[in-house]
Amino acid sequence: MNSPANLQVSRTTSPRTPQAGAREAHVIVVGNEKGGAGKSTVAIHLAIALMRMGQMVTAIDLDLRQASFTRHLENRTRWANTRGVDLPIPDQAVMRTSLSRDMDVAEAEERAAWERELASLKARSDFIVIDAPGHDTHYSRLAHASADTIITPVNDSFVDFDLLADVDPETFEVGRPSVYSEMVWNCRKQRVARDKKPIDWVVMRNRVSTLDARNTRRVADGLRKLSERIGFRIAPGFSERVIYRELFPVGLTLLDLTESGSAIPFTMSHVAARQELRDLLIVLKLPPLAGKPFPF
Repeated sequence: MNSPANLQVSRTTSPRTPQAGAREAHVIVVGNEKGGAGKSTVAIHLAIALMRMGQMVTAIDLDLRQASFTRHLENRTRWANTRGVDLPIPDQAVMRTSLSRDMDVAEAEERAAWERELASLKARSDFIVIDAPGHDTHYSRLAHASADTIITPVNDSFVDFDLLADVDPETFEVGRPSVYSEMVWNCRKQRVARDKKPIDWVVMRNRVSTLDARNTRRVADGLRKLSERIGFRIAPGFSERVIYRELFPVGLTLLDLTESGSAIPFTMSHVAARQELRDLLIVLKLPPLAGKPFPF
């Protein structure tokens, strides 16, 4: 049985030496408890955008089964090595789940490993970007409670809205918050009590439809009412684009299409997609980026 002192964390790179006087890393958690909303797409594009802005980034994939974030970075490393291209690739840390069958012991081990690793990474990075799984896990709760910013991508439909709150099927009035909203609320209270720091919660509206205008207005109105009640901000999201599925196997992002060796033509649609990424960064108002221009 592992003890809290020896539950190991693996890294794909050597740890950096902390710089004296440097501020702690800003922790961004991309999470919800539903698959297919674009969490990994948001996480990879955010990580690479931050690196292209000169930031040191560490990536953590907490979806230990599907591991889409990890696979995207592995594909990226392979593509760059094969072509001899110097692409920005974040450091990675992989958390290991406890093997204990005793839940209290397992959670104590994982909490100790998480706190130890997070303290180390905060001293060596500017940003830590965490892709949370689409279901409830202990590590996911620890990550949410450690976040400076939580980004929750949701598709623009009441199927995904149910992730945040109940909706009356007759009147479309917003009812009680969902289990995920309650979890985030509890994590925000923990963070304030522990560190005297708030968590900025941002909900992204991905794949906004231009066809079903009535449904789009109802979702927008529901999000606005819920945001006022439980305190999240609403950000513009990413449109539905085939390019995101094409980029995954080669490990690229929209910011890499003009790199030498890229066989994907750069089109006006991709220009618009880059603007969506810039718009997200503008809304996030990440303190370390204040005053910095976008190089893409």
